[in-house]
Amino acid sequence: MTALLSRPAPFDQAHGLRQRFSSIATRFIPVVSNPHVAFSGVMLERLCTAFGEQGRHTLVIDAAETSPNPSEMMDIDLADCIELISPQVSYLAARGAPLRYVDARGSTASFLQAAADAAPQSSVVLVHATAADLCRLFMRTEARPLLLADDRPSSVTHAYAAMKLLTQRAGLVVYDLMLCAEAHSPRSERIAMQLATCGDDFLGAVLRNWLHVDPATDATDAPTEGLMHWARESLQPTWQTAMDLPQRSGNLAMSVPMTHAEPRLHAMN
Repeated sequence: MTALLSRPAPFDQAHGLRQRFSSIATRFIPVVSNPHVAFSGVMLERLCTAFGEQGRHTLVIDAAETSPNPSEMMDIDLADCIELISPQVSYLAARGAPLRYVDARGSTASFLQAAADAAPQSSVVLVHATAADLCRLFMRTEARPLLLADDRPSSVTHAYAAMKLLTQRAGLVVYDLMLCAEAHSPRSERIAMQLATCGDDFLGAVLRNWLHVDPATDATDAPTEGLMHWARESLQPTWQTAMDLPQRSGNLAMSVPMTHAEPRLHAMN
């Protein structure tokens, strides 16, 4: 660990990450973990399947609260810790690992560079981590975090709290939402709209798109049109404008009714 902390660091660790964001070669996608979501594994599988349909190999960096501890070999050979799950998916257990790469400015962006270098076959890197970790990993970048939630109040409250932390600490103001709920859940659209409203009114943040995932979906099922569109758009350079998603997975970058009180997301039912 001492060796990792003492390694030479570039003048601006975020500069290398910003360069990667400007190229189609590798995409780093922050996925905000949510311990109140029962089917987060299904959601990550759906994301990997969608990128696989685009011909991309995905590395899942799993640094969430409930993720496995990293291998003892991580400080010696990071590549040896990456597990090949399928021809299109690799997996790295990394709970707590980003902090091993923290620099004097509090950035852990060099961990992303190290992980990408250890998995050269991966052109998409899903970074499933806590909001606090994502703040340090993606500060001063144009990343658009993907919030995870289901239709239970506790998960929505957690998603809003994560948005607040990322906005205030890392300056990230544009988000997407993946909502896991039954196919005909009457609460899905209402939850997405209320989260968009609270983010806009109280944080100045934008919930740009939301995606619906049915927890009963099998990992081998074809991705929905909305998910495929989101995956394609996520692979584009950040300065390009994406088309709206289909009706079920709606574009929320619109005017929404104003409220005048502290958000009470826990009251949604």
